[in-house]
Amino acid sequence: MSIREIKPGNRGYLYVNSHPTGCAAVVDHMWEQVQEVATDEPGPVALVIGSSAGYGLAATVVGLRAHGMRGLGIAFEGAETARRTAGAGWYRTARTAALAAEAGADFSFVNADAFSDTVKDAATDLLAERFGKVDLLIYSIAAPRRTDPRTGEVHHSVIKPLDSDYRAKTLVFEDGAPQIGDLHLTAADDAERDATVQVMGGADWQLWVDALQSKGLLADGFRTVALSYVGSDITAPIYRAGTIGAAKQHLEDTARTLDTRLEGVGHAFTVVAGAAVTQASTAIPSIALYTSILHRVTADRWQSTVDQAEALWSRLTGRADLGLDDRGRVRLDDWEMDPDVQAAVRAVWDRVGGESIAVSADTGWFHDQVGRLYGWNVPGIDYAVPAETTVPWPAAPSAEA
Repeated sequence: MSIREIKPGNRGYLYVNSHPTGCAAVVDHMWEQVQEVATDEPGPVALVIGSSAGYGLAATVVGLRAHGMRGLGIAFEGAETARRTAGAGWYRTARTAALAAEAGADFSFVNADAFSDTVKDAATDLLAERFGKVDLLIYSIAAPRRTDPRTGEVHHSVIKPLDSDYRAKTLVFEDGAPQIGDLHLTAADDAERDATVQVMGGADWQLWVDALQSKGLLADGFRTVALSYVGSDITAPIYRAGTIGAAKQHLEDTARTLDTRLEGVGHAFTVVAGAAVTQASTAIPSIALYTSILHRVTADRWQSTVDQAEALWSRLTGRADLGLDDRGRVRLDDWEMDPDVQAAVRAVWDRVGGESIAVSADTGWFHDQVGRLYGWNVPGIDYAVPAETTVPWPAAPSAEA
């Protein structure tokens, strides 16, 4: 037990400490957003890689609440130390597991490095022992580094443009007040681009499919999806035309390779989600300003990660058409990429400045959303009250369980 009065300790969009009560409340809100689907059929067996944050968390919550999903979620989260709380994903996972248990879901969570061969072997053994064949693999990882299990080389991802330097507006907060900053990034070299592809491309996704297939764990009709993003022309120089875009292109190429290999057994797709405030997206320069403007423009048409995860599950379960584009990608971002929406966002982007930022973009909303990623700024939470920070990770099942 460790009762502490917790301070965020944040610098910009990075928070040193997470609030366990706030993180739990965020998951509760996500859970309450999901409509249960009444059915007597057993839910699909799923493996979710990256189940503690962003779209991976949303897909996990929707799968458990609405579809009776069984199986395993894998995330890599830091435990509490003498100086810091556990990671936000640790606390979110603990609450997700509790809600899953209350709902009677047979789903377990493992805290481990999904890039590791050892973890792949242990996870697939556990799935084989408890569930048998797997219906669905959802891959949603955004990581700063990856150790290649074959060579031992550590690759570090970078967020940089390709070919030429990048200058653009960016959103910063000084003492909580929104301001327009000027961003300048130099172009990545070939080594930086290649390392980013190794971390954020499709190499590890393919290894997970290989691990399942090698043990005969692919169910008939197996489907696997990897989460991706395209985004606006406004952010293209730092995203789709940058190092991350090179990685996303590799992810899409991997999807086509996997889909060909799975012919007769199942299918593989990339899923292009819409913009969201996540721990991964806040690290991308200019995305904060773009997302704040997009939220103001779309208003009640904004699609949360839960909204989009519900749409994805409807497509994966056959309740709705897959909605593939001409590149074979599942598109969830039509609300964002609507030409009228993009034109309106562009008009604001071009004119926004220091004096107009607070009325032209939803900066207050964005600031609150970033805090909520770590359990802060959650309505109804009294942050002056000391909180229990020692929250156990959900017990992992043994192979004999």
